[in-house]
Amino acid sequence: MLAQMSLFPLGKTSGMSKDVARVIELIEQSGLPYQLTAMGTLIEGEWDEVMELVGRCRRKLLEEHKRIYMVLKVDDQPGVTGKLAGKVRSVEEKLGHSAKK
Repeated sequence: MLAQMSLFPLGKTSGMSKDVARVIELIEQSGLPYQLTAMGTLIEGEWDEVMELVGRCRRKLLEEHKRIYMVLKVDDQPGVTGKLAGKVRSVEEKLGHSAKK
């Protein structure tokens, strides 16, 4: 499964990198493959482990904020791994070069 998660405290208009860093620490501790992007974080794993991690990330932000907003997108294909890098690689093969980073 590949999930894209964006979490942020409501009422905050800027300076969210400290909150993002706290969430990324939890993701790193999980050992699941992930990719941080400017608009969210991609996480790869099985349903139960990803959903449990999403819950921990949510609870972490609620320790310091009264309300958070979450966007969660999921591509659920049980048992399939390597999609985090594989999807990008597939597009780059069709382009004939690496995508701009």
